[in-house]
Amino acid sequence: MESTFSSPAEAALQREAGSAGLRTPLGDLDRVYELERVAGFVRDLGCQRVALQFPDQLLGDAGAVAARLEETTGSKMFILGDTAYGSCCVDILGAEQAGAQALVHFGPACLSPPARPLPVAFVLGQRSVALELCAKAFEAQNPDPTAPVVLLSEPSCAHALEALATLLRPRYLDLLVSSPALPLPAGSLSPNPEPLERFGRRFPLAPGRCLEEYGAFYVGGSEAISDPDLDPDLSRLLLGWAPGRPFSSCCPDTGRTQDEGVRAGRLRARRRYLVERARDARVVGLLAGTLGVARHREALAHLRNLTQAAGKRSYVLALGRPTPAKLANFPEVDVFVLLACPLGTLAPQPSSGFFRPVLAPCELEAACNPAWPPPGLAPHLTHYVDLLPGSPFHVPLPPPDSELWDAPDVSLITGDLRPPPAWKPSDDPECSALTPKPQLELAESSPAASFLSSRSWKGLQLRLGQTPVTGAVSGRRGIAIAYEDEGNS
Repeated sequence: MESTFSSPAEAALQREAGSAGLRTPLGDLDRVYELERVAGFVRDLGCQRVALQFPDQLLGDAGAVAARLEETTGSKMFILGDTAYGSCCVDILGAEQAGAQALVHFGPACLSPPARPLPVAFVLGQRSVALELCAKAFEAQNPDPTAPVVLLSEPSCAHALEALATLLRPRYLDLLVSSPALPLPAGSLSPNPEPLERFGRRFPLAPGRCLEEYGAFYVGGSEAISDPDLDPDLSRLLLGWAPGRPFSSCCPDTGRTQDEGVRAGRLRARRRYLVERARDARVVGLLAGTLGVARHREALAHLRNLTQAAGKRSYVLALGRPTPAKLANFPEVDVFVLLACPLGTLAPQPSSGFFRPVLAPCELEAACNPAWPPPGLAPHLTHYVDLLPGSPFHVPLPPPDSELWDAPDVSLITGDLRPPPAWKPSDDPECSALTPKPQLELAESSPAASFLSSRSWKGLQLRLGQTPVTGAVSGRRGIAIAYEDEGNS
C-alpha cells in the first residue's frame, strides 16, 4: 500500500550508491571535484557546517570528498544523498535540517534560484572535449562564416567553450559563447550591461541584438544513449529555441554531429498535443514537484487561478517524484501538471507508463489562457517563473467581458465543440473569487469531478476544535490475524 502513494523505504535502503567501477581515483579527486575552489568558498564564508549534495551516480565519492574537505577547511561536512524530487535542484530543506550555513552542489544542476537565501557553490564537473574534432564539426555544419551562431554545451563541457571559440574566431565573425548562469559571489558587482539569462545560461549579447537571430551549436550528449529524448537539458533548449533557426549537436568525444531540427519539431508537436489534452480536460491534478525553487507557491496559485478561469477543477497533489503507480490512484484526473524546475519538468518519462499525460506549466497556460501566446513569443517556455507577473513573457488573463472567452473552440482530438468556460475571473484584481454565469444558462458538469468530490476520504483535514481531547491509551499488540488480547479465538 505504501508504494502506491510514496516510494517504499526498502528501495532507498537497497539501492547501491556509486558502484566501485564508477568511483574516482583518489589522485583525481582534487581536479574532478574542484576541491581547491570549494575549500576557498568555505573559508571565505567562514562556515563551520557545510552540506555537500551529490546525485546518486556520484555518491561513491561522497565520503572521500567530505573527508578531504574536512581536513582542508576544518569545517563539519554533511552529505545530502537523497532528494525528495530531483537531484538537479539545490536541496535547501535538507541543508536546513542539518543546520548548514552553506551548500555545495555537485553534478548536473538546473541552476534555479532557491526559495530561501543560502550561499551555494556549484561543481558541474569537467568532461574532456576533443576540441579539434568539435571545431571541424562546427565548420562542417556552418559553412557561412558570417552567420550568427551561439556555442552551447551541457554543464560538464562548459569549461571548454572558450577554448573552442578561440579556434573558430579567426574565421567566424559573429560567434557568441554562452556560460552557465552560476550565482555571483557575495559582494561582487554585476557586469554592465547585464547579459541575457535564459535556459540556465548567460548570453553576452551586443546592444541591439536578440537571441532569436542566432543559430545554435550544442556540445554534449553521448553516442551511447540510445534515445536522445532522454536528455532534459537538450530538450529544454530545443523547445525554447526560435523555430526556423539551425540547431545542431556535437558529441564531445567523437565530434559526430547531428541536425536537431527534426527532433525539435517532434518535441513541439508533442507539446501541441498536450495542450489539446489540457483543453479537453475537466479535472486537472497539480503535482507539487519542488519545495526548494523560488516562487513555487506563487506559481501554484497562478495555475489554480488558470484552471478556475477556464471552468476546470484542480486538485493539488504532493506525492514526491511522480510514478505511474502513484498517479494511477487518481483515475478521475484527466491530466496532471508537474510544477518543478525546468529539468524536472522535462525529465525522462515512460511514453506509455502513465495512465494520464503529465504536462508542463507552459502547456496549461496555453490551454487555459485565451490570450496566450503573445505575438512573437517562442512556442514553449521551460520555467514556470516565465509565466508569473514581472516576467517579460507574462500574459494576464483577459477581462471578464472579453470576446476571447466566448470564442468557439473545437477539439483537435475528439472533433467536438468545446463548451465555453462555466466560470470567469472576477473584475476585482484584489479578489480571487470567481463570478458565475447567469443561473439560467446551461453549464455542463464533469462526472469525474463529482465522483472525486463525493469521496468519503479526501485526505488529511484540519478539524480544529471539533475533535474532543482524550488521554493516550495503549493500543493492540501483535499482528492483524492474531492480536494478543484476542486469545485463541
